[in-house]
Amino acid sequence: MGGKRLYGCVEAGGTKFVCSLADDCGPIGERVRIATTTPDETLAAVRAFFAAASAERGPIDTYGIGSFGPVDRDRGSADWGSILNTPKPGWSGTKLVAGIAGDTPAGFDTDVAAAAMAEAAVGRIGGVVVYITVGTGIGGGVVVDGVPLDGERHAEMGHFRVPRHPDDTDFPGRCPYHGDCLEGIASGPAIFDRWGASLSELPGDHPGHAIVAQALAHLAIALIATLSPRRIAFGGGVLGTPGMIDRIRAETRRLDNGYLLPPQAVDAVVAPSALSGDAGLLGAWMLARAVRPG
Repeated sequence: MGGKRLYGCVEAGGTKFVCSLADDCGPIGERVRIATTTPDETLAAVRAFFAAASAERGPIDTYGIGSFGPVDRDRGSADWGSILNTPKPGWSGTKLVAGIAGDTPAGFDTDVAAAAMAEAAVGRIGGVVVYITVGTGIGGGVVVDGVPLDGERHAEMGHFRVPRHPDDTDFPGRCPYHGDCLEGIASGPAIFDRWGASLSELPGDHPGHAIVAQALAHLAIALIATLSPRRIAFGGGVLGTPGMIDRIRAETRRLDNGYLLPPQAVDAVVAPSALSGDAGLLGAWMLARAVRPG
């Protein structure tokens, strides 16, 4: 290893866990994707991957784990490193850090906070940077000068209500806690519930595109009004829909009406992730590097 530290990096998502080893230069070797099924099954597969990888390359010094939430990220809490009450069936109360890292030191935060760290670092963007994922759920992480925003809890940007599109007033939403919150109407499963297909599978003139874009633009406007971020990076499967980021930008300009940002500035602030799906894993690597080995 030439004196380099070895890191275990995990992006723990609601659909899949992405795992990789890394050294001080970044992820190395094989990257594995493990389906998010039950906690016992999924965490056993994660441990098996790292056991095999470290048997080949040497012991892991620290882990970095960015997880779907809500999570307990307070190191002073007895439940630090655990998933709290989550819409993901069977995962509430799961001791994620203990189940992956055991006694090895670990850095831990939400997957979206980790992704925001990576977006800010790679883009060399100071001040406020926000990362939004729109996929199985909707979540957002905020960093200020590269450091995750610290509060009573972490942000849950998918769980507030936005004004409904006039063509979408009958759908009750699918969030088990809030019904028609943002996640309840604009996440991948909510899209499928309504129209029986993913957004990218719907025709380009289907009203679903405008409905989802308006909901996400309301989130963008709320963030611009409250945090004045230099970047709102959108990622996740729904954002893979052709033309979606342009629809969100156009709707953001319409809703703002030139008050919060000049129209030409919206494209710089509201942007696709610069990391092509790697933001969460790179953020996990950054979390691991920030931890002192035991």
